[in-house]
Amino acid sequence: MAPTVKKPLAVGRALRTAAPHDLLRTVRSALIEHYEAIEVDLLMADYSLTVLQPVTTLPHTAKPLPVHSTPEGHAFGSQEPYGRYAAQDGAVDLHLPVTVRGDRLGILSVRLPPHRCTFDTLEELTELAEVLGHEIVVAERDTDLYLQARRASRLTLAAEMQWQLLPARACSRQEYAIGAQLEPAYAIHGDNFDWATTAETLTLTVTNGMSEGVQASILTHLAVNALRNARRAGIDIADQAALADQAIYAHYHGAAHVSTLLLSFELATGRGRVVDAGSPQLWRQRGKVVEHIAFEAQLPLGMFDETAYVAQEFQALPGDRLVFVSDGVYAAASETGELYGERALERAVQAAGALPAAAVPRAVLQQLASYRDDDADDALVLCLDWFGRAAAG
Repeated sequence: MAPTVKKPLAVGRALRTAAPHDLLRTVRSALIEHYEAIEVDLLMADYSLTVLQPVTTLPHTAKPLPVHSTPEGHAFGSQEPYGRYAAQDGAVDLHLPVTVRGDRLGILSVRLPPHRCTFDTLEELTELAEVLGHEIVVAERDTDLYLQARRASRLTLAAEMQWQLLPARACSRQEYAIGAQLEPAYAIHGDNFDWATTAETLTLTVTNGMSEGVQASILTHLAVNALRNARRAGIDIADQAALADQAIYAHYHGAAHVSTLLLSFELATGRGRVVDAGSPQLWRQRGKVVEHIAFEAQLPLGMFDETAYVAQEFQALPGDRLVFVSDGVYAAASETGELYGERALERAVQAAGALPAAAVPRAVLQQLASYRDDDADDALVLCLDWFGRAAAG
């Protein structure tokens, strides 16, 4: 007699062999077969992280659900499974985070009959929601379905280019957790962020390209890809900045430049090296103290030919929260012309102190939104929580 295949393995196998556009139908069929699921829905977080959009037949999606004030939003915000009784026949609705290495994609909602809602089932479905997330990331290479489902409204062309340039919106591992957000999410043009990790290092860049619209996005694309090309050649961050500077100057001859903050961390020690080439700022929360960390200002990338860059030393300690902001945050002006300023930013960082790194950028930007006018500059917030590496023992 053939051995019995465990339910999670069977569902995972079905997902891995499904067509890229067919993941929801596949997981729905598998959960009905193996767990007696009554309903199965997939909701994707939109670009502004304010609503969860059900994945349905395109070009339209079903009515979006607010991230705040709904059971699905509760599970998304807490990143923990959330269950409640449904009105029909005592069934139970389980809302499960669909998250990949800390990047919060959305929610898998499963309605189960009460007799199937056990602790083992909850564990298995939570794991399967993560498997689904990994399959969505792979599937996005071949289908627009999940990217389209994230849109509460149409993206500008510049915003389309910027979002496609990003590594993700969050990432976590033993030594750190990162969360980042751009606003206005559907019309961003010049701000961007990037990161890459190895077994021993984390490299992080925060970028602010000048100009507006598509021109700003094109400039930022050149800068980010020049930095990636240099980074992937295995060279030091000071030389990464120098090579990107040359690439931008060769194209624009000083008529356009890119403000960039580059950092490289040793994961084992928290020792870092920094190149401050422009306007992005770093704020650090250590304990209850929030302060702006100033570095030696160097020229933005592409301003002059063959600029030499020098890296400074920096030390991150376990428990540090590092918050990176573009000038669209700290220099935002109200309708009366009053700048947002350091005190307001300090209060916003402190108010988000209990939140995980992935939720901090949205919280800070919400504070900013109540202050600045609708035509304000791009705004970028990136939060890095530094945990450090536990000593071997």
